[in-house]
Amino acid sequence: MARDFTADDVLALVLQSLDDDKAEEVVKIDLRGRSSMSDYMVIASGRSSRQVGAIAEKLIERLKEQFRITPRSEGKETGDWVLIDANGVVVHVFRPEVRDFYQLERMWQVPTGQD
Repeated sequence: MARDFTADDVLALVLQSLDDDKAEEVVKIDLRGRSSMSDYMVIASGRSSRQVGAIAEKLIERLKEQFRITPRSEGKETGDWVLIDANGVVVHVFRPEVRDFYQLERMWQVPTGQD
């Protein structure tokens, strides 16, 4: 079955979903030409383990509803760091302390203020 959506379509839904669910410090990283694993990476924070889990769960539901895809995910059980692989967009939702520890933005050398 042919996909009738692009990574840009998925990215737009991801960013809207994170905004709707009050995710904080959302950072979008364009990986095209830098990595073969995905076109985009999105990093966001939730204020608590409960919010991190809820943000991830709602995002997964919206992806299923809009694009009929079931993204792979890990970490929903603990809510410290949830990884969602959504067809060309990899999403990381962290508790702030865990995000500070792993510093993925720094690893991908995202300049301050890039969205």
